[in-house]
Amino acid sequence: MTKPAPIEDVSIGGETIRLGQLLKFAGLLDSGGSVKEAIVDGAVTVNGEVDRRRGRQLQLGDLVGFEGHQVRVCP
Repeated sequence: MTKPAPIEDVSIGGETIRLGQLLKFAGLLDSGGSVKEAIVDGAVTVNGEVDRRRGRQLQLGDLVGFEGHQVRVCP
């Protein structure tokens, strides 16, 4: 049985951020091209569900997953 990844809180300094921006800001991906590819390929989850919208507006408390990492949007 695999242990779930620890959740890392990422402070965005506001109330909303786009999904693509968060992936780069949190250091999960390093370029816009890799963000787009990961999202289109269905490798990114938001609150446990695959989301293929790079421009999705995330709210405080949303949980984003990618390749075993989980980050929570915090103020």
